[in-house]
Amino acid sequence: FAAFLLKILRELKPDYIAACYDLPEPTFRHAAYEKYKAKRPKMDESLAFQINRSRDILSAFGIPVYDSPGFEADDVLGTIVEQISCQPQAASQLKIIIASGDLDTLQLVKDDDVVVYTLSKGINEAVVYNEKKVKERFGFGPEMVTDYKALKGDPSDNIIGVPGIGDKTAKELIINFGHIEDLYKKLKKDKKELEKKNIKPRIIKILEENEEEAEFSKSLAEINKSAPIKFSVDESALKKNFDIEKVKQIFLEFGFKSLFERLEPKDFKDESSGATESLKESPLDKEKELFEKFRGEVPEKLFYEIELPLSKILSEMQERGILIDVKYLNKLSGEHHKKLKDLEKKIWSFAGEEFNISSPQQLGKIIFEKLKLNNKKIKKTSTGAYSTNISELAKLKDIHPIINEIISHRELSKLVSTYIDTLPGLADKGGRIHTTFNQAGTVTGRISSQNPNLQNIPVRTNLGKGVRRAFVAGKGFKLAAFDYSQIELRVAAILSKDKKLGEVFKKDEDVHSAVACEVFNVSLDKVTEEMRRRAKIINFGIIYGMGINALSKNLGCAREEAQMFYDEYFNDFNGVADYIERVKNFARERGYTETLFGRKRFFPEINSRFDYVRKEAERMATNAPIQGTAADFIKLAMVRADKILAENKIKDRTFLLLQIHDELLYEIEEKTLNEAVPIIKEAMEGVYENEVPLKVKILTGENWRDMVEFKI
Repeated sequence: FAAFLLKILRELKPDYIAACYDLPEPTFRHAAYEKYKAKRPKMDESLAFQINRSRDILSAFGIPVYDSPGFEADDVLGTIVEQISCQPQAASQLKIIIASGDLDTLQLVKDDDVVVYTLSKGINEAVVYNEKKVKERFGFGPEMVTDYKALKGDPSDNIIGVPGIGDKTAKELIINFGHIEDLYKKLKKDKKELEKKNIKPRIIKILEENEEEAEFSKSLAEINKSAPIKFSVDESALKKNFDIEKVKQIFLEFGFKSLFERLEPKDFKDESSGATESLKESPLDKEKELFEKFRGEVPEKLFYEIELPLSKILSEMQERGILIDVKYLNKLSGEHHKKLKDLEKKIWSFAGEEFNISSPQQLGKIIFEKLKLNNKKIKKTSTGAYSTNISELAKLKDIHPIINEIISHRELSKLVSTYIDTLPGLADKGGRIHTTFNQAGTVTGRISSQNPNLQNIPVRTNLGKGVRRAFVAGKGFKLAAFDYSQIELRVAAILSKDKKLGEVFKKDEDVHSAVACEVFNVSLDKVTEEMRRRAKIINFGIIYGMGINALSKNLGCAREEAQMFYDEYFNDFNGVADYIERVKNFARERGYTETLFGRKRFFPEINSRFDYVRKEAERMATNAPIQGTAADFIKLAMVRADKILAENKIKDRTFLLLQIHDELLYEIEEKTLNEAVPIIKEAMEGVYENEVPLKVKILTGENWRDMVEFKI
């Protein structure tokens, strides 16, 4: 990445430069088609970490980054191209070069004004695609690229296209008939016109049978030029922002000494001033920038009452950091590497030979070719090979003992590489980790964490708990965890105003047992553990918009039985049923949903004419106000607690470290615990006065794992 960036700067010598990123959250294409990119293996945590760090390189160069929840980097690129064309005359005449390895961007090419610069055979060989070059490669222009994918499909994105039409036929159809809309008009008007062009009857038949698939595939392939970003040409001026010292620091940090030596500062220096300039933001600039991130999604009142004060709190959290026990992690690393070696030997023993367990290809050969383990339910990758993903291997657990050992090895290896071996290297001299919090990082409104991501540490397994033990309190301090109890179900009760559900929380009853009573028509004393387990699945399934098939799969029962439970739930909790219908109708009419505080989430596919696209959007829309309101509650709690702690003059002894889902983790001076804990608890439970009470569980301890309940 760094080498490619230098190549761009050296060879293209841009006046302006900006970068666009994908985000880890699902996009509007996933909402439209749940199988979009489904065949791609999940990104390795260590690679995800490197991608996040690549943003630091861009920051050192003063290169602004644009991304948008729900949209891919290509959409953001397309939006920037579109916005530049609408700029004042001088800016609109800029030549735009898109540097990308993704040839989907070819659809943005326009004459010589918008071109794509991409690598062909490694870092040293590049190709520039203008309109002429695109025609040379495909036989048609950039405006037909999406039609090509609509017919041929795209295995890398799991876009189906028209089954049976390959590269050659797709090109032939486009060259002869143009856009797929024109192709289908001619097909419906007169098939003979296709026959005259030597289109075989078999191709005509499959085109007729797959018109909807072709149209839908084109909609997935098409770059969306309406991502909610506001591009600034001025802020992208390279010479204005470049700071050689920052670049030197980041390159030396990564060990890129040779790359730095190749860097020629004179190429990027602002000659008018004789020195490089650093872009410094005033508090007002930061407020404007933050407001732009939430524009259209957050009402002004919510912005000034929650998001703006929260930005200062997150900055303080990042600066404080969380202390880790480096010696403990090093000891744990040694123990786990030994376990990995032992697991490796066991796996080799079962396999009858040594091989690289981390290689999907080698692992696949052992499991499916040598041991001939198989299950008809095992999915295949885009290349036709059987998948070795954990979810697929789990289907073979009962067939051969090697599978359990492979799963154990995979889980332990991931934990070691992502956290145990990595965290010590990220700590500062005082042993603290400084994660970066992204305030507008998710479509739900929740805060995300990166470099490193401390929100994904497993909590239910012993291995995950072992990692949590590494996070400790400083001398004279204790860690205190404040966790909302059943927050999303309580929010569902608040939003739906369902009397029965609300009554359960008012009486402080166990919500899953109470629902089991209703669904299974038994008294509380007759509720078994299995009934409660099923009621829990139904509870969360309903608020997450789960359909009958998904409910059946999660309950492990027949579809008919799942339907019965589903109907029984909505009969008993008809307020929830009415609420869900109200949310869907609201989303259909306005194209978005709202949280209790007015935070919007947009669903452009809610009125799609494709049934499966519409249903997926409805499922997500059902849950959005619940998840979003829960996110608003915890953000508001952070702001309220910060204010009251400051008023009581104990903020300098009470430090918020992390926000993880529905939990806040503080580091509190021991002698201040009895004063600070009630304040934080009240701040969390009092964010919204309602008949349905909010409840917080409190744990304290020397480390994040070994905590005990704190009684006020």
